[in-house]
Amino acid sequence: MNLSARTSRQICRQLKCPFRQSRRSLETLVQPLTILTDEENLMRETVAKLAKEQIAPYVQKMETEQKIDDNVMKTLFENGLLGVEIPQEYGGSGLSFMTDILIVEEIARVDPSVSVLVDIHNTLINDLIVHMGTTEQKAKYLPRLGQTDVGSFALSESSSGSDAFAMKTTAIKDGGHYLLNGSKMWISNADIANIFLVMANTDLSKGYKGITCFIVEREMEGFSVGKKENKLGMRASGTCTLHFDNVRVPEENIIRGVGEGYKIAAGFLNQGRIGIAAQMTGLAQGCLDATIPYTLERSQFGHRVFDFQSIQHQISHAATLIECSRLLTYNAARLLEAGQPYVKQACMAKYYASEMASHVTKQCIDWMGGIGFTKEYPQEKYYRDCKVGTIYEGTSNIQLNTIAKYIAKEYS
Repeated sequence: MNLSARTSRQICRQLKCPFRQSRRSLETLVQPLTILTDEENLMRETVAKLAKEQIAPYVQKMETEQKIDDNVMKTLFENGLLGVEIPQEYGGSGLSFMTDILIVEEIARVDPSVSVLVDIHNTLINDLIVHMGTTEQKAKYLPRLGQTDVGSFALSESSSGSDAFAMKTTAIKDGGHYLLNGSKMWISNADIANIFLVMANTDLSKGYKGITCFIVEREMEGFSVGKKENKLGMRASGTCTLHFDNVRVPEENIIRGVGEGYKIAAGFLNQGRIGIAAQMTGLAQGCLDATIPYTLERSQFGHRVFDFQSIQHQISHAATLIECSRLLTYNAARLLEAGQPYVKQACMAKYYASEMASHVTKQCIDWMGGIGFTKEYPQEKYYRDCKVGTIYEGTSNIQLNTIAKYIAKEYS
């Protein structure tokens, strides 16, 4: 149906249509996703500078040693980057989830391995205790997590990967404690963490409804950290097995309540997927940043590599993919902050960003030619580091399954 100009004006008057306001007024109503607050901009610029000056010099050393350097750890804690959303009353920075995402993205541009540490520690460990912990748990653990101790999230097992709730680790009540027995696999940050959030089943007959979240400390008797995996990428980020042999955990270390673990895991893994998207977006941007200057300097057949139209098209395509990934990621983060449904958007962001990073890093190696295949340049590291993006915290197929469920609901 066509509306006459007169009818349109009448509707605008009735609805007090914002389009009748000045452009300046309209801009205050709806902001582009990439327009950040002053606080967010300041943190982004600060972290970008810090990453280049205080993390970049250690990247190759950490890659070789397969460990986050102590100086980098000190930098992260001293600058509040491991207590981003922890309230100031507990010694944290008291900043937003969006700021967290921006920090992860900027660090990933320099070293994706360090961004894994920062992401998991903030968006899973800290956030879970901030939002789900008791007053006593917050007082006991948040100051440590923000200032001295790394955290780790222990869910996966040898028999429960994508089928996360098929876990076998048990927690049997023994007076005022629970005895944990079993093992975990593929646990990030485990090599350096002192505080672990562990999912264990208090009643296997109840299936996933018996899963409970426990706070386990590294020094607890019967708890041990196994070998570090020798991985393709993200090599400085430690990934280990965990073993529980009658680990005695006090009842007050249960988060939320007995049987609430599956709800906690599902909820915070959805949130964590936005963090993975930020990792992959930053990684791809960092790889592109390291590659474009070479194409502008390198000459073949009397022309700069960048000047060949086919290369320009490929670079433009890659830059567009990265920007799409960034917008998906920021949108999911803003929805979460606004208290709006965000799970579908988080899955879309994680899926798209991880697939995008694989494509862009491969392209960057192609544009570099033979030297892109050597360890003298960072492109091959970005290429290896991004592969895990399509695997951890839900494979690409798991993301697509979840997205499909939401689409089916929308059309039912």
